[in-house]
Amino acid sequence: MIGFGSWRRQGEHWIWLNAMAIALCVIMVFGLVFMIAFRGLAYFWPADLAQYVYLEHDRQELVVGEVSEEVVVSDPSGTQEGFQDKEERKRIKLKVGNRDLYGSDFRWIWFDQIKETAYPADLIAVEREEWGNFYGFFEGLTNSEGEIIAGGNYEDLLDLLPAIKDYRSGIARITHDEINRINAKHERLRLERREAELKRKANASQLEDFAERKARLDREYMEAEARLLSLESDFESLGGVILRAANGEKREIRLNQVYKVWKPNAMSLIAKIGAYISNIWGFLSENPREANTEGGVFPAIFGTVVMVFLMTVVTTPMGVVAAIYIREYARQGVVIRLVRICVNNLAGVPSIVYGVFGLGFFVYFIGGSIDQLFYPEALPAPTFGSAGVLWASLTLAILTLPVVIVSAEEGFARIPGSVREGSMALGATKFETIFKVLLPMSTPAIMTGMILAIARAAGEVAPLMLVGVVKLAPDLVVDGTAPFIHLDRKFMHLGFHIYDVGFQSPNVDASTPLVYATAFLLLLVIIVLNITAIMVRNRLRERYKQLDM
Repeated sequence: MIGFGSWRRQGEHWIWLNAMAIALCVIMVFGLVFMIAFRGLAYFWPADLAQYVYLEHDRQELVVGEVSEEVVVSDPSGTQEGFQDKEERKRIKLKVGNRDLYGSDFRWIWFDQIKETAYPADLIAVEREEWGNFYGFFEGLTNSEGEIIAGGNYEDLLDLLPAIKDYRSGIARITHDEINRINAKHERLRLERREAELKRKANASQLEDFAERKARLDREYMEAEARLLSLESDFESLGGVILRAANGEKREIRLNQVYKVWKPNAMSLIAKIGAYISNIWGFLSENPREANTEGGVFPAIFGTVVMVFLMTVVTTPMGVVAAIYIREYARQGVVIRLVRICVNNLAGVPSIVYGVFGLGFFVYFIGGSIDQLFYPEALPAPTFGSAGVLWASLTLAILTLPVVIVSAEEGFARIPGSVREGSMALGATKFETIFKVLLPMSTPAIMTGMILAIARAAGEVAPLMLVGVVKLAPDLVVDGTAPFIHLDRKFMHLGFHIYDVGFQSPNVDASTPLVYATAFLLLLVIIVLNITAIMVRNRLRERYKQLDM
């Protein structure tokens, strides 16, 4: 048997301590992911609506809502009203909706003051364009004049939902496709005329041509606007639905404000699973609404992916070329050691400093110079002289460059010198040796550095607030309007979306589940990228396994 002293001298205790530390870190990581996933994914489940007969201040009322949270509170001082001889009381946080009636989406009630609990099958939940969800009972349908339609029932309301979706899609198509395209042509025509005036090339025939083109665009715009107004009028003529809230107050909701209607208490498990999948798909594919507290996050996903792609295209070749020079060409001495120290220190610079640098150098200096040289007709309105996705990508490329340089250099350092000597002995030049032998063999390390850089860039927020990200960007960076790729546009980002919804929302309680859902989506992206990095690295290592010999 090994004694404690011998066990300690052999260093076995450090092995166990390291194993415990690693196990603790793994448990913490999985616990964090599970907590965010649980609270985020629960946001999409169509929860049942509870109806309580609630007694408060000797007054009985009907309360309807989703159970959001249950907590047990105590009264250590014994002075709070309602506790009496009780040491603890349970409180229930209800999402009562009907913000236009109650002024808030949530309400706390005491469990011991609930007299009756029921889950009526005819309770209706309505997702609206404004004011959040409405919970109540169906009372009837109205026409365009607000008159009640005789015989209108809940099934008739469900039959109108496809028409509501078609109208909303048609309005969005005219607004975002046709009118935006015409406005873009108007702007290009204005800039073309301004350029001709600045160069003093605008003769009478050109001015007449500009006027004709402008008149043609004006006619197209008026036609599109007329179709839009007609479609909106038809949409309004669908009428509305009358609902009765738990307090007995009736409210008419116009159908052009309705997104979804469902009876959660009457839904089967299969129906709820279908609604759950549909809600997740809507979250991933729709645009945000109502100060980003409703709707989806598709523009944020798209903006994040485009920014990371542009950043990767810039930072990977820059990092690899820098690593090749430092490892293969530069004379190893004091200067190179200082360069390595500087590169390592750059990785520790706060990201907001990079944002300030990007704002001053990329936006104001380079972007302003580009506007002066190539877009004088648009001045004083900036084109590239303002924050946009291009400058955000370049800023993050500088931020993540040290990671790629260090990873690539380590990959080159692991290659034995005999490989270089053998390649040159067979007649290859140094350039051919680097790009045909060393570069492929160091690909695992380069790929790992690239994916780690992507993972970090995907979660950065602070520098983006200065160089391009905004709260809402209805126009995507890539669309169907020429020139199709708009690198000067501002964009949305998942990380900034989390910050905006979590800290800038006027309704924090209602937006908290959305924060968890978006955070889980961003975390999932980063986890997938890291898993991809490990898989790619392992496959490439297997391909060049002679490196480990």
